[in-house]
Amino acid sequence: MNKDNVLNLIKSVRESSRQRKFNQSFDLIINLKDLNLKKPEENIDLFVALPYSKGKKVRICALINKNLENNAKIFDKFILLDDFPQDAKEIKKLASEYDFFLGQADIMPKIASAFGKILGSRGKMPSPKLGCIITAMSDLNSLKKKLENTVRLKTKNEIIIKTMIGTESMKDEEIYENFVMVYNSLVHALPKAELNLKSVYLKLTMGKALKLGEKLDELEGSEKSEGLEKSDKKLTGRKR
Repeated sequence: MNKDNVLNLIKSVRESSRQRKFNQSFDLIINLKDLNLKKPEENIDLFVALPYSKGKKVRICALINKNLENNAKIFDKFILLDDFPQDAKEIKKLASEYDFFLGQADIMPKIASAFGKILGSRGKMPSPKLGCIITAMSDLNSLKKKLENTVRLKTKNEIIIKTMIGTESMKDEEIYENFVMVYNSLVHALPKAELNLKSVYLKLTMGKALKLGEKLDELEGSEKSEGLEKSDKKLTGRKR
């Protein structure tokens, strides 16, 4: 990964987007190839801790028993075992409102029974590999900071990775460091490493998606690069 190429891409993305009345996000789009998503081992689903905050508020909900109530007050919400919702609509609402869920280790069977069907289908059950299974000995402040800087890379139903890596108020070097962390983590997770990469784009929320390795003037007036129209439309919700 050539640093100058990435920094030039970040600069071009800024220059190609009009000033907006809100702090736009930098969205990274990576098109993949030669993957069979019907094979579980070729699906991508990993969490990446970024060097810098991505600039977006991350909402965390802890599912706990009474003995962790005071510890869990640092999070956006906590739900005690006795107050676990029974209504599926309420659980679906929680699943849409919170990015990460923590679960107290000794009540995980009850968490799975109450929340498993809905949170599991959305990939939001408390994750052991992220440290989201907690005890009275867990360093919750460190865990909170880690989750605030974490993004998830997941192929879902198409061979494309899309994730926010920062905002336009951040420095170019910070965007670069986050970019490289996502890129390298993904490459290491792919069966054939960089051979599974098709193209890499970067864009601001309301801006044009620009391809890594191409100059801004080469892209002006052209939207035919592979994966661009599909990725850009899905990320912005705009018709091209």
